[in-house]
Amino acid sequence: MKIQKRVFGILPNGKKVYLYTLEAGETRFSLTTLGAAWTSLIVPSRLGRQDDVLLGAASFDGYCQGRGALGITVGRFANRIGGASFTLDGRTYGLEKNNGPNSLHGGVRGYDRALWKAEAYKEKDGVYVRFEHESPDGDSGFPGRLRAVVTYGLTKSNEIIADYRAKARARTPVNLTNHAYFNLAGEGRGKILDHELTLSCSSLLEVDQGLIPTGRILPVEGTAYDFRSPKPIGRDLEAAVQGGAPGGYDHCYVVDGEIGKLRPCAEVFEGTSGRTLKLFATQPGLQFYTGNFLHETPGKSGILYNRHDGFCLETQHYPDSPNRPEFPDSIFGPGREYHEKAVFSFSW
Repeated sequence: MKIQKRVFGILPNGKKVYLYTLEAGETRFSLTTLGAAWTSLIVPSRLGRQDDVLLGAASFDGYCQGRGALGITVGRFANRIGGASFTLDGRTYGLEKNNGPNSLHGGVRGYDRALWKAEAYKEKDGVYVRFEHESPDGDSGFPGRLRAVVTYGLTKSNEIIADYRAKARARTPVNLTNHAYFNLAGEGRGKILDHELTLSCSSLLEVDQGLIPTGRILPVEGTAYDFRSPKPIGRDLEAAVQGGAPGGYDHCYVVDGEIGKLRPCAEVFEGTSGRTLKLFATQPGLQFYTGNFLHETPGKSGILYNRHDGFCLETQHYPDSPNRPEFPDSIFGPGREYHEKAVFSFSW
């Protein structure tokens, strides 16, 4: 197992941004302190080829520009909050509007724009980077000072461990995740529509045209959204689009099983490489997104990413849950610390 650290770039204020590369098992995983972002993941194939299966920017400057939210750690609240506002304990809080009338991924300057503190370490099963970020009271409109600690690791068993923790000094919505885009054939190697997807999800959240939940939870059986058995991502995509999905899938699924317990939620297989990704999570929801809004987004090696060049599996609390008391509680603070976990397991 190995850990490498180098200067990735320097911000206009003179602060250094670092890049960590973790090696364990047969995989290699790189992360940067800017946005605690995943920048690359080198995974073998059954053909003996090593490929980077993460979409990402070509350079440090690309991550500074932030286009496409490639690999970023999202906070204070992942996904959308309707009307960019919520009411908590009798007070209404206004948030930054950066997705039409709504707030998306924490606002204009969410945790993806932060320079995180980081330290790397080894344990017997793998190598890890612990990221830490202090978010002040009023940050992007959210109440309460909050300290987020996110640990990403790579194990000898070719697993990425994502451990999300937060402590807040006042009651506040918290919903952390990572916005990695995967292409198991290798980034830049075409669309992901032939990938076979299985979701351990019997229902999903109905959304309006702005992708804000209506409050209804619908069964997936008999619909284009049913991935309970392995199915190519593209098989029913057109039917989903005709049913109102903007350009593809961008929906929060309800993960079967007990909330708070690490349980299976997704499996993806890519036939050419033989690669399989299995995902386990403690969170109640899983946002399945097919890169519908990628449009000539600068990627690695001069490639431009476009629609359906990658997919995201974002483990999270339900979108707009601060405005939906019937949803699992996403309010944390004194007496209730935030702690969630996800495991991405790779084989070939």
